[in-house]
Amino acid sequence: MNSSDRTPADLLRSALSADPARPLVTFYDDATGERVELSVATFANWVAKTANLLEGDLAAEPGDRLALLLPAHWQSAVWLLACSSVGVVADVQGDPAAADLVVTGPDTLERARACRGERVALALRPLGGRFPQAPEGFADYAVEVPSQGDRFAPFAPVDADAPALAVGGAELTGAQLVARAREDAGALGLVPGSRLLTGRTYDTWGGLSTGLFAPLAAGGSVVLCRHIGQLDADGLAKRVESERVTNTAV
Repeated sequence: MNSSDRTPADLLRSALSADPARPLVTFYDDATGERVELSVATFANWVAKTANLLEGDLAAEPGDRLALLLPAHWQSAVWLLACSSVGVVADVQGDPAAADLVVTGPDTLERARACRGERVALALRPLGGRFPQAPEGFADYAVEVPSQGDRFAPFAPVDADAPALAVGGAELTGAQLVARAREDAGALGLVPGSRLLTGRTYDTWGGLSTGLFAPLAAGGSVVLCRHIGQLDADGLAKRVESERVTNTAV
């Protein structure tokens, strides 16, 4: 990746420029049997659409705080990069009452109602499906995002030295996040083309790093496994082989 990259959005742009067709996120849910694979180009398209929704329809501005109440999921990864693209602080599992807006999955809807700003809900159904009926008081992400533009340009430049991510009581700027992701990538032995399999959750820096940021910083890809505890040893070994996994962080 480019040494000049200073935000996660920069890392994604470099990945898109280098090899848009390669896999970036391969997602498994071992409770449902779901598998989704997104190339760099497909992932970047989802990020652009989500950033346009965030900045346009939701009127989010740089410095706003977004409570991200989502599990380890490919759509969660999209939201993390969309926040970086706009300059919004992604407060992972943060307090909705203290946030400017909230993005929630189906299991945290009641908690998310504490947010007085815009509320977005994700059904987290296979293939990005919508809710059978949108929860009252929430915009259904799967309904709102398809019509958004495929390219995104922020209204204002994103400051790499401004807060970008809050998780586990710590707050990182975009530049600090990228630096830590690069350090983690080195510690994990990731190089361009590496395939990292992880079953860690998205509520800690370690989970976010292995599940997205470190592979992205290294020019690699992630095999993100939700509910991996439901997979036996033989099933895990087969996945490692079939997905051409080079590194693991289970």
